[in-house]
Amino acid sequence: MKKTILLVTYVSCVLLFASCQEAEKKEIPPATTVAEPAKPDPAQVRAEIVTIENAWAAAQNAKDINALMAMYADDAVSMPDGEPMLNGKAAIQKKQEADFAKPAKFASIAFETMDVYAQGNVVTEVGKTMYKDATGKIIGGGKYIAVFEKRDGKYLCIREIYNQDSK
Repeated sequence: MKKTILLVTYVSCVLLFASCQEAEKKEIPPATTVAEPAKPDPAQVRAEIVTIENAWAAAQNAKDINALMAMYADDAVSMPDGEPMLNGKAAIQKKQEADFAKPAKFASIAFETMDVYAQGNVVTEVGKTMYKDATGKIIGGGKYIAVFEKRDGKYLCIREIYNQDSK
């Protein structure tokens, strides 16, 4: 009986001693972090968008459908003033060709980029449209929002909405 009590006491002490010890510290590898994409330089992005808008105006003034359509993504959506939404580059091109075939109400068009918001490879632009007569005098205007996405290193218009001012 003494041996049993001694054995139970010994086992109890060993268990008590083991439970009081700190748990073995395992080395945890550092968490893997995913690098955030580099934030676009706002001045650089704005300069690229202004360059696109200048090319856009030049294409419209020259009625160069190929140059104009090269600035749209295939899956672009256009929401013109007072007309149904146009889905896809083919629908946008059909409308532009029809507009180019009509007599112009102005001698030239120009765009002014007011704000540019960039996040990753997507840029939203807010701008003004200016319609000019043959002397360069502004005879009308409007406003627009365009969303561009960088695809294969080039910004393409993926969404646009625009309208003319009433006066």
